[in-house]
Amino acid sequence: MKKKTRLIWHLYPSYFIIICTALVAVSLYTSSFIEQFFLKTTEKNLLVRGNLLKGHIYQLLAAPNTAAVDGLCKQIGKTSDTRITIIAPDGTVIGDSEKNISTMDNHKNRPEILAALEGTSGSSIRDSETLRIKMMYVAMPILENNSVISVLRVSIPITSITQTIQTVKTRVMMVGFLVTVMASLLSLLISKLISKPIEDMKKGAAKFAEGDLEHRLHDPNISEFSGLASAMNGMAAQLKERIDAVKNQSNEFEAVLSSMSEGVIGIDRDENILNINQTAFDILKLSRKNIKGRSIQEVIRDPDFHKFVHLTVSSPKQEEDDFMIYDLGNSIINARSAPLKDSSDKRIGTLIVLNDVTQIRNLENIRKDFVANVSHEIRTPLTAIKGFVETLIGNDDETPENKQRFLGIIMKHVNRLSSILEDLLVLARIEQKNEEKENTSFELKNIREIIETALQVIQSKANEKKISIGLNVDDSLMARLDTHLIEQALVNLIDNAVKYSPENTSILISSGMDDSGGLFIRIEDHGQGIPEKHIQRIFERFYRVDKARSRNLGGTGLGLSIVKHIASLHGGHVSVKSIFGKGSTFSIHLPKGIVEAS
Repeated sequence: MKKKTRLIWHLYPSYFIIICTALVAVSLYTSSFIEQFFLKTTEKNLLVRGNLLKGHIYQLLAAPNTAAVDGLCKQIGKTSDTRITIIAPDGTVIGDSEKNISTMDNHKNRPEILAALEGTSGSSIRDSETLRIKMMYVAMPILENNSVISVLRVSIPITSITQTIQTVKTRVMMVGFLVTVMASLLSLLISKLISKPIEDMKKGAAKFAEGDLEHRLHDPNISEFSGLASAMNGMAAQLKERIDAVKNQSNEFEAVLSSMSEGVIGIDRDENILNINQTAFDILKLSRKNIKGRSIQEVIRDPDFHKFVHLTVSSPKQEEDDFMIYDLGNSIINARSAPLKDSSDKRIGTLIVLNDVTQIRNLENIRKDFVANVSHEIRTPLTAIKGFVETLIGNDDETPENKQRFLGIIMKHVNRLSSILEDLLVLARIEQKNEEKENTSFELKNIREIIETALQVIQSKANEKKISIGLNVDDSLMARLDTHLIEQALVNLIDNAVKYSPENTSILISSGMDDSGGLFIRIEDHGQGIPEKHIQRIFERFYRVDKARSRNLGGTGLGLSIVKHIASLHGGHVSVKSIFGKGSTFSIHLPKGIVEAS
């Protein structure tokens, strides 16, 4: 078995990093020290030069001779490569080896001059305002009876010194850099050797996090890491077993939810969504993005539904209710709830089951309305028939004229019942054709001929009321349709136009192609019109705007509903525009493709 090495023996070489850090610090300090050494040496050298010149300058100052002082400065400056400047106590330059003293500024404010005027030597490094180069200045007082009679300043350019210092610093830094690089490479190599097991474990943990629980960490040489790798491998094996079990349960649960025709929403006690199946998404027309964890009030914005949810969360029993959610186009949703509990029978939320019962409720309402309307429409004539029959049976004294009148009334109501039943049968046949469109046979027919055929049926009624009917139809317009049904729809519309138009008015029937390439047939009258509040419902079965007048005119209340179903059978629709008191315009619209060239 391979011997395990303790971590400390791998970490020990990393101390070399401290050596590298110390080396950099020493290099920086050495560079600074060398720079200061050169500058101090140069300053001492200038002091020595100045002291050698003091005696010569003092002799000339004893018998003031500015020209002689300036000449001496220029003479010595040429032979010594040193700039020499003599300054009077008031700062006036009385001698300079480089420049004409008459053009030079007062030097009293120079830092080295100020120090010398106080009786001590002074020095400074700066750019010369006269020579425009960097100089080192050393100034020393020339004393007489302990009193400063003049200041001797010697200076030299330090450009070459600076360059030398910079060269030395560069070399020191280069050596330090090379040593640092070598130490860094060595420490990097050692760090990689030490950190490799940690990196391997990190990658292995990442694979575990990604779900690859079959991956196993290798056994490192370091004993501490070896134990950690073994523990992580064991943890991965146990996690895989548990996750597989959870996945199987989750898949079974998801399969059950997905196969349900009902929408299912699970919410917690704070009314946040825990889970939701696809059917619920479809029923509520929700996007699958960012649903789980959000408040159900935020997802479904309906106050009545919110009250139901709030009730179910606090209720220990099952609840049920219907809601009309306006954001879903007035859809009617049936919701049932039940407490949601965990394995310890502790309530963790509520389960809500949804069903879209819009169509069912609408069909129930239609059925109720239809039964009520049919019952009402049939009861009225049956009551009249029964009453007059009882009168005839129970009264033999009635005159023949009355009996004949009673029988006429009975016949009128029987005909009315017959008309209602006939229209109901027509509606049933049309609805059956709508359901079996593949069995519907359309034939190519001239539109004008169809309109004229329908017009013949109504012409006599129009003549009785002196109503003129005009045609505006292209003779060559052809369409493929069910001729009998279209004729019946036109008869119903023209008959209504005649019924509800006053005498001596006109009706216009026009037909053509609309902007989409479809066919329209339009019946325009100048009758009493339809109030706006009734327009949305006039195509419902048995719906009447003026019930009393409609019955007096002999209508069954099914004519417009028949027209609507006939248009639907042809893939089209019927529309109406009406101004109350001025007239109405009914239009049958048939889709593009039904019209053919003649």
